[in-house]
Amino acid sequence: MTKKDLRIVYLGTPEFAVASLKALVEGGYNVVAVVTMPDKPAGRGHQLQFSDVKKYALEVGLPVLQPEKLKDEAFVEELRSYQADLQIVVAFRMLPEIVWAMPRLGTFNIHGSLLPQYRGAAPINWAVMNGEKETGLTTFMLKHEIDTGNMILQERIAIGENENVGSVHDRLMELSKSMVLRTVDLIIDCENKGIEVPTTPQPEMAELRPAPKIFKEDCEIKFGEKTAQEVHNFVRGLSPYPAAWANLTIKGERFENVKIYSVEVSDKGALVVPCKEGAVSILELQVPGKKRMDIKSFLNGLH
Repeated sequence: MTKKDLRIVYLGTPEFAVASLKALVEGGYNVVAVVTMPDKPAGRGHQLQFSDVKKYALEVGLPVLQPEKLKDEAFVEELRSYQADLQIVVAFRMLPEIVWAMPRLGTFNIHGSLLPQYRGAAPINWAVMNGEKETGLTTFMLKHEIDTGNMILQERIAIGENENVGSVHDRLMELSKSMVLRTVDLIIDCENKGIEVPTTPQPEMAELRPAPKIFKEDCEIKFGEKTAQEVHNFVRGLSPYPAAWANLTIKGERFENVKIYSVEVSDKGALVVPCKEGAVSILELQVPGKKRMDIKSFLNGLH
């Protein structure tokens, strides 16, 4: 079997998932179809927006499936018609067994953490928010419990002391391109040798840190409940998206839902906020209705 013989169905939605798909297509692998989220209305005109994966798939002429429900019989039959040998999942939703068990070689996922830590929907954000010094990518075979399957490959990267989640996301996205190709090549090699793909069970750990989906209410900075270092990590773990926020009184003026993109641990600066321990100086913010700006530009614009 060669990479042109192996029939692949790719499942993913956001920009992060485009990198791996593009690597497969440009590498000459046989991607026969793409599964992504249904189009959603967005913006003032509520026009339907395509996912990033759909946009790329259409550009290169790949069939696109967009099921509302993954157990829908019509979708399952259409998916089965592509006769995939292997399915690859990158930043998609939880799959029912009828989908992930369909290919004869199974389904593997690329997850943005060093499993078993940070299982869940937002692993990159939570690793930075918790002040981790490193993170990485893991490829693993899917099974019933989410993000718990046996690991195939794992790669580590360091997280800079002041690095935000946007930068870590982009570096992991770049790493995912080689990770997906190495994993597929390993599967092909094992298939040709008539052996099982070597995998490793996820290790048992005394403390597991989860990575649940992040909602707006989770992004509020509670300065009085966190140390300055914790606030620093919290802000960079949410910057630039979805962005930490707070309600602030500045020079006697009240500002609600102020997005804060950058702070430093310091009790000196143009705008200092005390924390449970220590203080942070806000460096970059955005008030509703205004553009994102550095703190000096913001303060100069006040009455």
